[in-house]
Amino acid sequence: MSSHETKPPHVPPPSLWPLGFAIGIACILTGLVVSWPAVAVGTVLAVVFGFLWIRDVTTEVREPAPHVDPETRHVAETTGAAPPATAGLEAMPPSTEAERDAYPRSTFLSAATLGLGGVVGGLITIPVLGFAVLPSFTGQKEQQVELGPLDDFPEGEWVIASYFEDESIGEVSRRTVFVRNNGFLEQAPSYTILFSRCVHLGCPIQPNGIVYDDRKKTVGNKQQVELTPSLVTGFGCPCHGGQYDTEGNRTAGPPVRALDRAEFSIRDGKLWLGSFYSVGSVDSTGARARIKKYGRAVPGVHVDGPEAWLYPIEIPR
Repeated sequence: MSSHETKPPHVPPPSLWPLGFAIGIACILTGLVVSWPAVAVGTVLAVVFGFLWIRDVTTEVREPAPHVDPETRHVAETTGAAPPATAGLEAMPPSTEAERDAYPRSTFLSAATLGLGGVVGGLITIPVLGFAVLPSFTGQKEQQVELGPLDDFPEGEWVIASYFEDESIGEVSRRTVFVRNNGFLEQAPSYTILFSRCVHLGCPIQPNGIVYDDRKKTVGNKQQVELTPSLVTGFGCPCHGGQYDTEGNRTAGPPVRALDRAEFSIRDGKLWLGSFYSVGSVDSTGARARIKKYGRAVPGVHVDGPEAWLYPIEIPR
């Protein structure tokens, strides 16, 4: 048995590049649900480690052929038909074992399998991800809601505004905000609008005080909004005991920040609800409140302080 027959088959050298490539793919898939910056990081990791992996696997293919001293050939002194390639001084030298091993078939098959597998995997994965992930990023724009005439929001008083975000779905889409007219600050109207979702785990909070259900009224045409006056001394979560003051600051319990707020606008003498945003804390009160405003975050996530470093990626809602 020749040495060539007993030689072990070629296998790719051990490497950490496949692990890095897998981490990159995981970041891409996670980022499609979590955040586009994570997709960018995953793409960079996948490209870099994928390139290094392919370079390792194809090392032997890319190596130059073994050096062979040029053959000294003699011009035939006789004329006539050329001798066969395997006979005479002009015959082609037989290939050596080193030359045959320079381009082994196993290496070519490994590279071809990886390339074909990547193409097939992409053709299968991309459409599946499109159908599974893209719907989460469509229709994410928050709805503008007409809360009612300004006369329904007396200065210094709280009004509970409740509406269906999607009336075709019904009660499961109900949203509630607490609205207070702060009067004017430098000739500009000021309203405090607090979202009723606890920033601990998202449970609905309740006003601490009196709710005048007998004075409830419904306003709006296309989208109906229920307005209920209330005497509020603070807010509380009945689920886990979170407590907030009238500016939404946490005063007790497990919440990690102040209550989320909403922007507002005034159009044709009516108050409109705008986009929601998260709040770290609020200094002062009413129209003179100084709000530490951040992009809207899910419950349980810190938005300021050292703890916020643990939540660098914003999750879509």
